[in-house]
Amino acid sequence: MEQKQALRAQFAAAYQAAPVPLPVASEDWPAWRYRLVVAEGVFDPQHQILLDNKVHRGRIGFHVVTPLRVNDGHAVLVDRGFVEGTGSRAALPSAPPPPGQVSVLGRVGIPAARYLELTRAPQAGPVWQNLDPARFSAATGIAVLPIVVEQTAVEGAGDALLRGSTLPDFGIERHRIYMVQWYVFAALAAGLWLYFNLRRDQRQAGA
Repeated sequence: MEQKQALRAQFAAAYQAAPVPLPVASEDWPAWRYRLVVAEGVFDPQHQILLDNKVHRGRIGFHVVTPLRVNDGHAVLVDRGFVEGTGSRAALPSAPPPPGQVSVLGRVGIPAARYLELTRAPQAGPVWQNLDPARFSAATGIAVLPIVVEQTAVEGAGDALLRGSTLPDFGIERHRIYMVQWYVFAALAAGLWLYFNLRRDQRQAGA
C-alpha cells in the first residue's frame, strides 16, 4: 500500500506540472508518464489507426491515433481522442486530423508492453486491437517514440472527438480493506480461542 501511495504521489506531481516541450529522447520514459507536453509538427493522416473496443461514457467506439511528424524530424503517436462507432465495421467513423502545422498539447502515456491478442500476425488495415509503438513502426516504416501523447486540448472548431484524462485507480483502498479484514480475522480467532479455552477450564473446574 505504501509503495502505491508513493507511486500515486509521483504521478500526481507529474499530472499537475506545467507543460514542457516533448523530449525526443529519454532513458526513463516511465518517469514522464502523465507529464503535460507540447509537440509541434504535422499529422500524417495516411497512417492513422483506430484502436478497437473502446468505451467512453457508455458509448462504444474507437480511439483515434495519428502519427505526428515533429518539427525536429522525430515522430510520435498521438491519441487524439474517442470517436463513436457507426454500428458497422463496413463503415468506419471519419476523424481526419487538422492539416498543416499544429501544436499538440497532451499527456505522455506508456502503452502496455503485454497485451492479449488472438493472433500475432502483422497488423493490416486501420483498425488495431492494441497500441504498440514498436509494431506500428515495423508495420508502417515510421520510427515513432516508444510513447503516446494523449491529447487534451481541442484541435479546432470542427473537432468532434471526446477526451478525458484522469489518474488511474491505484487500488490503495483495497489494501486498507484487506488490512482491516485481517485484523478482524485475527481478533475473531483470538476471541474464539479464549472463549473455547475458558469454557473448557470451567467444565474441568466444575467436574
